[in-house]
Amino acid sequence: MAELDRFLTFLQKQGGSDLHLASNSRPMIRLHGSMVPLNAEPFAAAQVEKLLLEIMPERNREEFKAHNDTDFAYELAGVARFRCNGFRDRHGAGGVFRLIPTKIMTFEELALPEVVRTFCQLPKGLVLVTGPTGSGKSTTLCAMMDLINRTRKDHVITIEDPIEFVHENKQCLINQREVYAHTDSFARALRAALREDPDIVLVGEMRDLETTHIAIETAETGHLVFGTLHTTTAPSTIDRLIDQFPADRQEQIRTMLSTSLKGVVAQTLLKRKDGKGRVAALEVLIVNSAVQNNIREAKTFQLPSIMQVSTKLGMVCLNDALLRLVLEDKVEAREAISKAVDKEDLKAKLKVAGADV
Repeated sequence: MAELDRFLTFLQKQGGSDLHLASNSRPMIRLHGSMVPLNAEPFAAAQVEKLLLEIMPERNREEFKAHNDTDFAYELAGVARFRCNGFRDRHGAGGVFRLIPTKIMTFEELALPEVVRTFCQLPKGLVLVTGPTGSGKSTTLCAMMDLINRTRKDHVITIEDPIEFVHENKQCLINQREVYAHTDSFARALRAALREDPDIVLVGEMRDLETTHIAIETAETGHLVFGTLHTTTAPSTIDRLIDQFPADRQEQIRTMLSTSLKGVVAQTLLKRKDGKGRVAALEVLIVNSAVQNNIREAKTFQLPSIMQVSTKLGMVCLNDALLRLVLEDKVEAREAISKAVDKEDLKAKLKVAGADV
């Protein structure tokens, strides 16, 4: 049993999401969104390095030695899987370990909007789940994949870095590939996927231009593609995708995106009012003909207006999702305002609703 295992087990029992190790500091866990120090002596740099190297695969040890940071996955039997990052800072070695529950939360348990279910039923197209780091993108995507696995009879290929939630075959055949372990890059695996007879492809992160371009092309050629980006709103997601490309290619990409993009789910996590965990606020954009025209004509600044008048179709603006959580007494108004992009608009809506701001 690795020495680190007892800390990871403690994290799981406490219901925390991350374990943080830093040289010359006490270990800390993130509990319900807040950092909490553990009742332990500060670790010396050599101790932290020893803890990391004990569970680090050989390839990652070499990468850590050469580049001073590395990502890998670690499974603790009977407890959970962990997404791990080892790094060095001015004090020495450090590590962050994100807990990935072995039990997959279902679509129903997460109470995701019904409109998100329709994205899982699409025959083809591009669906993006976005949000800041630690906003629950992986959990939402996992629930969507699980729904597909239970309700469709398709071939699913996932490309991840590293593999997080493990899916067993139910109605679908699922091949999960890990970047650097099973393939050299997202782009290479995505290009290869086209020759592997997939119906659905999940791209863990659209982190470079080549990956983004192949993902859009894959969606255009009759496949259903899911991807993630680190953007906070649906309109900014579209801008980020297009801005990755050189100016002389952006018009072509806008045209391709207007026909292939089917929906964007932008989410953020908030601390619950009762202090028991966190809750997600979801902004949902459905790409209809009006949205297609705005993407094609480079008028994404008009998308919030379209979303506000299309609530009957299932579209949701972030501020409306935040307002609902406050009115349902799930989160504090101050917490909702801190997560809003347009804070003044949310303050005005809260005042009209009679909430204490």
